[in-house]
Amino acid sequence: MNPFWRIREFLKPYTSNLVLNVVFNLFGVLFSLFSIGLIVPALEIILGKDPSAMIDHSANGIVDSLKNSFYETMGSFTIEYGQSGALVFVSAWVIIAFFLKNFSKYFALYFVAPLRNGVVRDIRVAMHDKILALPIAYFSEKRKGDIVSRMTGDLKEIEWSVTMVIEVIFREPIMIIGSLAILFYMSTPLTLFVLILLPVVSFVVTAIGKSLKKSSGLAQERMGQVLSSAEETLGGLKILKAFNAEIVKSRKFKEENDSHFKLMNRVLRRNDLASPVSETLGTWVMALVIWFGGNQVLRSDSFGVEQFIGYIIFFYQMIGPAKALSKASYHLQRGKASAQRIFEIIDEPNPIGDNSNPISIAEFKESVQFNNVSFAYGEKEILKGLNFELKRGETLALVGQSGSGKTTIANLLPRFYDLEKGSIQVDGHNIKDLKLRDLRSLMGIVSQESILFHGTVCENIALGKPSSSLEEIIEAAKVANAHDFILGLEKGYETNIGDAGGKLSGGQRQRLAIARAVLANPPILILDEATSALDTESEQLVQQALTNLMKNRTSLVIAHRLTTIQHADQILVMENGHIVERGSHNALLEADGVYAKLCQMQSFT
Repeated sequence: MNPFWRIREFLKPYTSNLVLNVVFNLFGVLFSLFSIGLIVPALEIILGKDPSAMIDHSANGIVDSLKNSFYETMGSFTIEYGQSGALVFVSAWVIIAFFLKNFSKYFALYFVAPLRNGVVRDIRVAMHDKILALPIAYFSEKRKGDIVSRMTGDLKEIEWSVTMVIEVIFREPIMIIGSLAILFYMSTPLTLFVLILLPVVSFVVTAIGKSLKKSSGLAQERMGQVLSSAEETLGGLKILKAFNAEIVKSRKFKEENDSHFKLMNRVLRRNDLASPVSETLGTWVMALVIWFGGNQVLRSDSFGVEQFIGYIIFFYQMIGPAKALSKASYHLQRGKASAQRIFEIIDEPNPIGDNSNPISIAEFKESVQFNNVSFAYGEKEILKGLNFELKRGETLALVGQSGSGKTTIANLLPRFYDLEKGSIQVDGHNIKDLKLRDLRSLMGIVSQESILFHGTVCENIALGKPSSSLEEIIEAAKVANAHDFILGLEKGYETNIGDAGGKLSGGQRQRLAIARAVLANPPILILDEATSALDTESEQLVQQALTNLMKNRTSLVIAHRLTTIQHADQILVMENGHIVERGSHNALLEADGVYAKLCQMQSFT
């Protein structure tokens, strides 16, 4: 199925807007044709023809009857007020018709505006919701800038394409069909001659439009690369400056930007080719029509000069909609490329979700069990047949070298990634059988990198529990040793902390992250090296906050600094995806193995 036509799914809520747009477009076309049709009787008056002589007494069709009525009225004006009076009569009708045409055109655009903006808004929401739902593994393979490009540049192409297609489908064909009907009425041979020429024009325009689709899709991909490079620059500005790497990064950005520049030149040149090509072809067709029609005037008494001039005007009126159709075909090709990129995200299968009959779980009662758990990132095996149990109320610590699999264990428990071998059970239930929201509601996570969001202190602490009162937020901040420094901020709890909490120190950000976990009040805590990136003073404050947080909770702690886990009920020592030692702090010291050596390396006794 053409990805562009799938946008119809997003048009359904705006059906009434679409119907009203069609109705007013229809009126606009009718009034436009009527206003142009008045040119012929005006020319007849100027040429001194008697309106009563124009009446066809043998006519029996609706069009002929309306035409006769008009000529009768115009004849009465001519008799009473002369030719000048008849011209005033025709001119008044022209003014009224053009006013009604523009009135209809405005309201057609008025009703299409919510549709145009609403479809883009709804697609953007659908993309954002899918991004939130997709597993973390998906984003390890994608560039953030490319995703942003799809939500901005590609959606802009969709917006223009939707607008153009709606206008083209529900206005221009009506205009063309109406004009053709009148042209057939005025001269069938001449109109048949025109119809023979139109497929040639259509073929040329379509050929150029198809070549545009591929280039447009590539251009959007290159824009994604440009945005990714800019995002990397913003995120790593400090490192770039520290290593004097501005020139290297600038060169790389310029290369990507130049690539996009060259491709966009190609796209725009092909796009801009639409108007001159269609206009040139239209001129050729017009010249042939004048030649063929002029010969008809010379050879026939029934097809006079005024009818021929009227025919030319109606034909010229049809060229505008035909050009709009050709222009729309270019936008449609670009829209197809953008729609394909957008629906790649929306249609991306999500392997992590609820099964057909998930089990609800409201509380944590007994234990978490890892049974023969193995896991690999691609072809690289990280965990190899792990078995351990974390009982309710206990603290279990994971230690070991970087890359040994500690953080992977922490990511598997809340199902950020799904297992390939073995099982993880919570209170005897496989976590794949539990409702995902219920499973994650049992857990609070404090990571090494404290992830905060642009907003106030209150908004960040209450992220997982937005209905919390200020009193509850303050209490959580006190437990996290954050209350005092928050009061020292410019607006206290209503202070905006900037992008990713950039206005705060590392220790302050970490304590806000802990306050967030405190407020959520989860029975299971996952602490991923929560103090390793802090200075000594901040570490003491954060460690005290973590100690407060861990009271009466089940905790899985990934520790880099072994001083923070000496009171853990159980310590697992990891090496290359295996558990090589397990036991309490004192028991592992007495064993004088890997853990004891790690402690000695950190000058810990």
